[in-house]
Amino acid sequence: MKVKVLSRNPDEYLRETKRDICKVPRNYDPALHPFEAAREYTRALNAVKLERVFAKPFIGNLEGHKDGVSCFCKHPTELSTLASGAFDGEVKVWNLAQKTCERTFLAHDGIIRGIVFDVNVEHFITVGDDKTIKVWKAEKPSFGTEEEPINTIISKTIITGISHHRRKPIFATCGEVCHLWEETRNEPIRTFKWGVDSLYDIKYNPVQSNLLAACASDRSIILYDARETGPLRKVFMRLKTNKLSWNPMEAVTFTCANEDYNLYTFDIRKLKTPVNVHKDHVEAVVDVDYAPTGKEFVTGSYDKSIRVFEVNKGHSREVYHTKRMQRLVCVAWSLDNKYLLSGSDEMNIRIWKARASEKLGVLKPREKAALNYSEALKEKFAAHPQVKRIARHRQVPKHIYKAKNELRTIREKSKRKEANRRAHSKPGAVPFVSERERHVVRQNI
Repeated sequence: MKVKVLSRNPDEYLRETKRDICKVPRNYDPALHPFEAAREYTRALNAVKLERVFAKPFIGNLEGHKDGVSCFCKHPTELSTLASGAFDGEVKVWNLAQKTCERTFLAHDGIIRGIVFDVNVEHFITVGDDKTIKVWKAEKPSFGTEEEPINTIISKTIITGISHHRRKPIFATCGEVCHLWEETRNEPIRTFKWGVDSLYDIKYNPVQSNLLAACASDRSIILYDARETGPLRKVFMRLKTNKLSWNPMEAVTFTCANEDYNLYTFDIRKLKTPVNVHKDHVEAVVDVDYAPTGKEFVTGSYDKSIRVFEVNKGHSREVYHTKRMQRLVCVAWSLDNKYLLSGSDEMNIRIWKARASEKLGVLKPREKAALNYSEALKEKFAAHPQVKRIARHRQVPKHIYKAKNELRTIREKSKRKEANRRAHSKPGAVPFVSERERHVVRQNI
């Protein structure tokens, strides 16, 4: 004989501890909850307000350089190791977790232009204004031993940047011309030149490892292929490009930091127009670095601010600044996607959170669930005017606020002038040029 009985799972109603809250059963029938949308809107509004309340991105700074910081290099395998170079030729190796300096040595006479680690992470290479390339051991020398380079290569031309191949013992330098070097040889194995006075920055593509991109003094961006005898393509911009960074997840896209206060994301398959124009800075953008996810990038500018952009959006989602921070020189995004690093003129390296209101440390399961619920609510009500206004609101310094208003006035004036000329001219006499097309002058193949 079978007897039917009511049964319940004890996990649904028993508390784990005496201090735990009681679990209340809930019926999810929408007919029983007529005010659910109103309640969720209130919760979304509170969540976005709390996000701004807890937005404290600054973590700390690393002091010790005697001159402005000129360049960074992230360790490929250790998250806590960072190498930095200064304008006085000094190199420091930092432990980011302890916020301490582990090594300090004078590497070059003059400004250090670039630092890169080799493939096996046993050495790192530095280049400077003294036309030398020096190879150093990655490990700290024993106590009492002086820092001496393993190898010193004297270049015939000025060197302004360096980039290392991802899988081979080959690195590229830029300056008056583009050179390819092998680590075991003191002479370049290949030289690329395309009628340019000087190159400012060069980067290997992280996926298509034979592809290089360089910024030139004639306002152009040049693509090189290490397997070819000459350069591939050249794109001319209206103003000079300072730095560029490849997207680590999409081998065909890169973003360049320009002197006209904007950043441009290009697709190498169609260089005639940029994929996106990123605006918000009010002075020249000097550096850019991608997040390891490839969805965002961080920029540094002469307007003394750091901005975080999403790849597919034209305006920044975050702006960081402090009263003491001066003009930015270099920025970097940590390989664990949690922190930003910035180096500026006043000799400090600053550490920031990539998401200003994110809680650092271990999260409890209930805490994590609450944060996920808040994120889902903010995404659901993102288009609501009140939620959108609070989420977008940022405090910026007075000089940025005034400059932004001035730039907006200039932009509106030029648009109005162009519209008036088009309206009072023959049809087709004043062609319409989109915002993305107007910044590229021409393309050479």
